[in-house]
Amino acid sequence: MIRRLARAAAMLTLAASLTAVAAAPVVAAQAGADDLKLRSSAVLVMDEQTGEILYGRNTDAIVPIASITKLMTAMVTLDAGLDLMEQIEISTEEIDITRGSGAKARLPRGATLSRDDLLHLALMASDNRAAAALASSYPGGVDAFVAAMNAKARLLDMADSRFADPTGLTPENVSSAEDLAKLVRAANDYPLIREYSTSPSHEVTINGRRAQFGNTNALVRSSDWEIGLQKTGFIRAAGRCLVMYAKLAARPVVIVLLDSVGKYTRLVDAARIREWLEPGYSVPTGLVRAESVKPRAAAPKKSVAKSRTASATPRASVRFKTAAR
Repeated sequence: MIRRLARAAAMLTLAASLTAVAAAPVVAAQAGADDLKLRSSAVLVMDEQTGEILYGRNTDAIVPIASITKLMTAMVTLDAGLDLMEQIEISTEEIDITRGSGAKARLPRGATLSRDDLLHLALMASDNRAAAALASSYPGGVDAFVAAMNAKARLLDMADSRFADPTGLTPENVSSAEDLAKLVRAANDYPLIREYSTSPSHEVTINGRRAQFGNTNALVRSSDWEIGLQKTGFIRAAGRCLVMYAKLAARPVVIVLLDSVGKYTRLVDAARIREWLEPGYSVPTGLVRAESVKPRAAAPKKSVAKSRTASATPRASVRFKTAAR
């Protein structure tokens, strides 16, 4: 009986949180913003130089962030000053961390790559085993790595953020659009993160054979986008997510898009933001057409929006069902 009452109370709290998110006002600091037809649930557009929020919707909603996590994973790895040329073997630990993710694993057990290659694949291809290997090879292992991720979040004043693993596969990795803008601005200070997150492709040797990996963000392959840093993310609980540091109308802008409803919606939303800020640019017809294709029906996801309430740092040992990309 007590458990039922507790569960009911938790559901009422969650419902209230979701109602607050749905009712959150849209912040628009620039003319024409009210006409934006963005389909991401949480949006933040910031002038990077001044910190002014040009457009915001549900910017303080605390939600799962999927593989956006890997920007923090990269910063913690680089902050440690570890040898980037050190060879690291994909072990049972990495396979256990990512087991049941639903993604086809391209790094098999026993494959050996440099920490530099693992960092590149984690940022560019959003490879989960690569991110897991960066954490397991950290001094003190995965638990110490996750503790360092949360310590870095506190250092960056990311009060809405909690990390439980280095991949983003768990919905326990949460943040807000406001916090992720801080994360993007901090990550932009790392030249390797800028370079690796925006490279169109990267080739590595796996067990004596060359294998090519591609970027999860199609916009980096477009010659008319000037993207300095980016990261995509997807798990069922988070929806499609995208963060970018890009130049629009000759000024640096931070874009955060969370919980987009379709496969291409986050890209179309980014293009609509550019169309709004940059005279003469139009959203490509092909991109709009791709967005309009109706996806196959999927099982409904559980809502996980939260209020700004401090919580204990989650454990690193968790299991997941949907790939973080």
